[in-house]
Amino acid sequence: MKLAALFGACGIAVPEGAADADVRKLAYDSRKVEPGSVFVAIAGFHRDGHEFIADATKRGAIAVVAEKKLRTKAPLAIVPDTRAALADLAAELFDHPTRRLKLAAVTGTDGKTTTVHLVSDVLEAAGERTGYSTTVDFKLAGHEWPNETRQSTQEAIEIQEFFAELLVAGGTWGVLEATSHALALRKVRGCEIDVAVFTNLSPEHLDFHGSLQGYLDAKAILFTMLGSSAEKGVVKTAVLNADDPHWSYLADRAAPARVLTYGVDAHADVQGTVTAADSSGSTLRIAATGSEVELRLPLVGRFNVHNALAAAGAGIAAGVPLPAIKVALEKARPVRGRMERVDAGQPFTVIVDYAHTPESLDKVLSLLRPLTKGRLIAVFGSAGERDRAKRPRLAEAASRYADLFVITQEDPRLEDPKAILSEIEAGAVSSGKRSGEDYLVIDDRAQAVREAIRRAKPGDTVLLAGKGHEASIIVGEEKVPWDEAGAARTALREVGFAA
Repeated sequence: MKLAALFGACGIAVPEGAADADVRKLAYDSRKVEPGSVFVAIAGFHRDGHEFIADATKRGAIAVVAEKKLRTKAPLAIVPDTRAALADLAAELFDHPTRRLKLAAVTGTDGKTTTVHLVSDVLEAAGERTGYSTTVDFKLAGHEWPNETRQSTQEAIEIQEFFAELLVAGGTWGVLEATSHALALRKVRGCEIDVAVFTNLSPEHLDFHGSLQGYLDAKAILFTMLGSSAEKGVVKTAVLNADDPHWSYLADRAAPARVLTYGVDAHADVQGTVTAADSSGSTLRIAATGSEVELRLPLVGRFNVHNALAAAGAGIAAGVPLPAIKVALEKARPVRGRMERVDAGQPFTVIVDYAHTPESLDKVLSLLRPLTKGRLIAVFGSAGERDRAKRPRLAEAASRYADLFVITQEDPRLEDPKAILSEIEAGAVSSGKRSGEDYLVIDDRAQAVREAIRRAKPGDTVLLAGKGHEASIIVGEEKVPWDEAGAARTALREVGFAA
């Protein structure tokens, strides 16, 4: 594509003398610039892309898009917001794949990844070919691979390229995990959303959004993107959790799109009723569109019932019959790092879960408490450079349910690791817990996992929370390789158990 055509379509002034240059690639990381690239300078959390314009030019950038005028040998275009420009340029360069692909996006504090998987399953039960992008993994029309980037939602370039590839692979529906950061940072700008799903909202990322209202407003961006067009044969729909009090705020933002609610306690369009529940899953009845099905959901916990109802709502919005939804949900599989059991023949239970907010930790521990005959032991930490206010609340949640918990590191990043542990421990102290008896503080996560498993006795449950599927621990700016389930298996071998 000629630079004049690309920039012109995005409302960016074409630098003098660059109109006829051939654009072969977009890049926001100077290390990925190749001859024929347009380099877009993005201000990140730790590095400012404007500092790497000279490097991008050396590597062959034919033009630079920036927010400020800087000396550079490459033609320079100045825009008010380079993140918005990056999204617009990516959508145009990849020929707007979501205009031809149907797209569902899921946002909320908890349950996004599992819900994306379930939405994909529901759509495929009706004969669609899907692809998805989540915190845990990617799927492209049958091919799956792990997400090792540590980004829940990719940057705009990767999003548009992914959906372009899905189209080429014969995909008919894309399913996207849309985080509040991604929405606020305009990563999803340029995507045409057909079905927007909301799981729930509780305080998280307040260091970035400033307040709970700011966090909610970031989530709301997804619903303002729905519009009212039904050109692809899908009535644009907001699928909202009626059991969460924030649903009506999002419904207002979704207008004039259709609103479809789901819930267990509140009256909803997709009504769920749990008739039985145990350690292997739930039996539930789903009533919607004038019909009803009963099914066995093989995912544990009430939160997974809500995830399943969200997927059912998305399926109904996409025109999937309720019997097909039943078939899909009955075959549901746990997502890696989400209530994942580690079994090496030990007489106690070891579970790896991604719960990293006070609310999600509370949900998981309250679920495991009545299912545990012996003691409930938890291991958790809190990420550095993230919402500090949640740190003592994590320990307070553990104090309510766990007989013993181990406070350890999660992703300290550039923060003082000892300070993070101290702020978490304050919640244990305020809950009346005693160090060395009710809880331990162990800086090294591998040692913390080892100690929790060493203390476990028959009938106990050990919950390893916070890391889930993640393949690294971020210390400073370095990603140190990590495997939570692997660490558990190593600890189990050390006490005499091997799969």
